[in-house]
Amino acid sequence: MTRYKITLEYDGTNLIGWQQNRQGPSVQSLLMDAIEKFCGIRPDIVAAGRTDAGVHAIAMTAHFDLSDCPDANTVMRAMNFYLANSPVSVLDCEIVPNDFNARFSCVARHYKYIVLNRGAAPVLEKNRVWWVPRKLNLRAMRRAAEKLVGHHDFTSFRATQCQAKSPEKTLDVCKITRRGDKIIFEFSARSFLHHQVRNMVGTLVEIGLGKPYDIDEIFAAHNRSAAGPTAPASGLYFIRADYATAA
Repeated sequence: MTRYKITLEYDGTNLIGWQQNRQGPSVQSLLMDAIEKFCGIRPDIVAAGRTDAGVHAIAMTAHFDLSDCPDANTVMRAMNFYLANSPVSVLDCEIVPNDFNARFSCVARHYKYIVLNRGAAPVLEKNRVWWVPRKLNLRAMRRAAEKLVGHHDFTSFRATQCQAKSPEKTLDVCKITRRGDKIIFEFSARSFLHHQVRNMVGTLVEIGLGKPYDIDEIFAAHNRSAAGPTAPASGLYFIRADYATAA
């Protein structure tokens, strides 16, 4: 068997997320369909991050195995041919060692979240940002963001249905910048809990709107209801996955 590592981008607006599901088209199912059409099998495809419905990716990493061993460029061109009318595109494909795993070999994952902070509603970017019409206090959000960085119990920031064994995570980066009408939230960590990024953004935006949330108190509560609302999926982007060695 030959293992292939692919890098892909996708618009998650009309997808049910990464995971294959009978409820609708997913990133995984579209990729499996494309591979099946050119080589006759549906391999299991493992991703660095299993994004939710509506979440986008700029450079998601995934891997799968094939027995016929076509060269990587042929695989990429064939996949993109059958993905042509879909919201998914393969940006790169390479053959990697069989011990490479897109999920478990990953040492860092990077996300960004885009808030459109202006009075007028978006048209061209309707499903690619979270529109917040009221002016946000950038300084207050940055002060709160500093407290999120480090090793913490993120129980209050994970989805109630999160199945992770431990709520403890180390957040390496939580950066907020303003670029014109947009506020960009950037997050980096080895791994994240279910909805962790969206719940952190939702809480930071509430703080930016003047709501009396205290990050230390939220951590201490160990309860999802102590934090702010879950930010919409539309503004979230998986940026890239990092690996210890080039695969």
